[in-house]
Amino acid sequence: MGLLAASGGFTRYRIVGEVKPDILRETPDRLKKYAFNDIDSTADERSFGWVAFEDYLDAEWRGAPPEKGHYLAFSLRLDTRRVSPAVFKKYLRLAIDQEKEHNQASGKNFISKDRKKEIAERVKLSLMSRALPIPAVFEAVWNTLDQVIWLASTNGKVQTLFEDLFTMTFELHLEPQTPAFLAERILGVERALALEHVEPSQFAG
Repeated sequence: MGLLAASGGFTRYRIVGEVKPDILRETPDRLKKYAFNDIDSTADERSFGWVAFEDYLDAEWRGAPPEKGHYLAFSLRLDTRRVSPAVFKKYLRLAIDQEKEHNQASGKNFISKDRKKEIAERVKLSLMSRALPIPAVFEAVWNTLDQVIWLASTNGKVQTLFEDLFTMTFELHLEPQTPAFLAERILGVERALALEHVEPSQFAG
């Protein structure tokens, strides 16, 4: 569910430290530097990068710029190519059987561990090149007035990927605004230590 949907799950971040005006001016170039690269014609297992907020097929911002008033809007695209374990097992078995037949014809009755590993890698690469990558898109909006960023995902792996790519792109660090982070910021570090000993209470009768 994206930011433009009626409902969805979101993660809120705050940028740690000062955001220099140069960084905001350079946003289009910085996004393009780490833009998404298509892997449809390769056997790569995964690809990720920034794309336009309005169109996840636009990695060059031809349709619209990322600047929307005092907001910056862009999306993280993640393409993943997967091969079913059952399919891999089947084709590995066929490749091993073919290797055994070839060896028997040559008077050999043994396939070494290294050779089996080599065959498995070859089978995986062959199947990966035939599988289509599955695209996933996660929208993000950056309010440049209060330096708060919203990501349209609560998935831990997506959050980590977004945080790492954001830091690489803008040379800025993000702090998730979870209840614990917010409480620590409001209470201060010394009083926040008491939160570690807080236990949940049940109010239901």
